[in-house]
Amino acid sequence: MSKQSIFGRVAQLAKANINSLIDQAEDPQKMLDQMVRDYTNNIAEAESAVAQTIGNLRMLEEDHQEDMEAARNWGNKAIAASQKAEEFRAQGNGGNADKFDNLAKVAIQRQMDAENEANGAEPNIQSQSEIVEKLKTGLDQMKNKLNELSRKRDELAARARTVEAQSQMQDAVKSIDFMDPTSEVGRFEDKIRREEARVRGQAELQESSLDAQFESLEDLGEQTEVEARLAALKAGSSRPETSQLTSGESTQSNN
Repeated sequence: MSKQSIFGRVAQLAKANINSLIDQAEDPQKMLDQMVRDYTNNIAEAESAVAQTIGNLRMLEEDHQEDMEAARNWGNKAIAASQKAEEFRAQGNGGNADKFDNLAKVAIQRQMDAENEANGAEPNIQSQSEIVEKLKTGLDQMKNKLNELSRKRDELAARARTVEAQSQMQDAVKSIDFMDPTSEVGRFEDKIRREEARVRGQAELQESSLDAQFESLEDLGEQTEVEARLAALKAGSSRPETSQLTSGESTQSNN
């Protein structure tokens, strides 16, 4: 896996908007669980890649340091050879003077080669250093995101448990309301009241019927009294006492 692809994944994951992802998810809990797993795996891969990149950078830095050290050593050797050549030349020994001048030239060439190696490695070292810093920053951001994801997941799980408990409580309350014995008592009491009302109605109806019967009896008694008195009148008009009284009254009037 290339460093560039790792860097791209680190940057992409570090910039992820967790709240937006949660809003778009059909099942936020499963989405967060999967994201935690993905982040954990990617962090492990990123750490390995960053470690490898840092190791490569340190190797470049060591090589650069060795080249710089080699350049200094060859520079010192060139100086020593040049000085030795001047000593031989001062002694009139041109052969040895030329020999050491040639050695000085060789040392200078080696010095220049080492300097070129060191100078050529510096841009790569600079680029690798920047990549390492960005990878470290991205890795830290990913770890922060992972912590945020874990908190979100735990918070969401706790809220889900709370909602479930509240729902169960509401269902229990509904069940209690449905089976509430006081409501049964209320219905039974209402039934009794209706029965009592029916009995009172029947009683009132019966009383009104009895009153009517008594009233008819009173009317009948009154009519009977009238008939009896009429019969008595008729019977009295035909009694002997009435005839005798009439005869006596006639005798007295004749006298």
